Amino acid sequence: MKVAVLHGKVMAGAAQDEQDALVQVACVSQALAQLGYEPVPVALSLNMTEAADNLLAVKPAFVFNLVEAIEGRGNLIPCAPLLLDALQLPYTGAQAEAMFLSSGKITAKNIMRMAGIATPDCLSVDGPWPAALKTTRYIIKSEWEHASLGLDESVVFYPSDIEQLRSRILALRERLGGACFAEAFIDGREMNIALLAGAAGVEVLPPAEIIFADYPPDKVRMLCYDAKWTPDSFEYEHTRRTFDFPPQDEPLLRQLSAISTHCWEVFKLRGYARVDFRIDEAGQSWVLEVNANPCLSPDGGFVAAVARGGLDYNGLIGRIIQDIPQKEGA
Repeated sequence: MKVAVLHGKVMAGAAQDEQDALVQVACVSQALAQLGYEPVPVALSLNMTEAADNLLAVKPAFVFNLVEAIEGRGNLIPCAPLLLDALQLPYTGAQAEAMFLSSGKITAKNIMRMAGIATPDCLSVDGPWPAALKTTRYIIKSEWEHASLGLDESVVFYPSDIEQLRSRILALRERLGGACFAEAFIDGREMNIALLAGAAGVEVLPPAEIIFADYPPDKVRMLCYDAKWTPDSFEYEHTRRTFDFPPQDEPLLRQLSAISTHCWEVFKLRGYARVDFRIDEAGQSWVLEVNANPCLSPDGGFVAAVARGGLDYNGLIGRIIQDIPQKEGA
């Protein structure tokens, strides 16, 4: 039984975060083979006709969708499920609407607020803008790009007024991959919850916290690009993940689990997902992002949470496959 493993085409000279797509393809393909399938990698570029022809030529039983960007552009991520819907090919993970609504960070924030989910305030160049800033410290983020693209200490600052904040957003657009916005910076703990579909509904995997070990007092504590992708950097060497929590964190962990499940339901997610949080000094939890297709590399946080929950890699891939909707009459 053939399975197309769809991934974004990795261009020559691509950065480390983009090259990671090929690591995921290799690992998922190996797991599929061990599960009895015949994996066939298919690259998705801006040439949608070529990709469609390649997919149809495979005649797959289903498609394992690993597309995180197309030719380095994160805002094209919904094109993969849209293409698969047009070809009437069943596929893993979030459907097109869920992928679009959760991946566009400003849109996702608006949806979360309507659903009663706390997320930090944000401002974009397109407005609307308040008469005065609501907080003192902001972080400038890409609206569509993930993998902490462009994030370092320089994007976190204290603007003197609205115009200075607006100017900084405009100045960082190119570096952050196009559209970007300012978000109130939550200084505190960084945690995430991995979610995996199961026969009885979504399963909340063991919570993880990012530990910023031996960071100087004046250094910004955040999971930046270097912490993920630059092995010889201070951030990479001093940022680690833990699944161990003291008993007094139990109420917080239950709250994060409930919020994450709510996000799964609100965005109508499927297969697997991850919800990223910051916890401020008052204990208030804030959802930063809802990731509908988190990285499946063996050394990534999602797979680590799966392993902590007692499931191996092949079991993870099998669970994701089981959540593919069945065709009517099948």
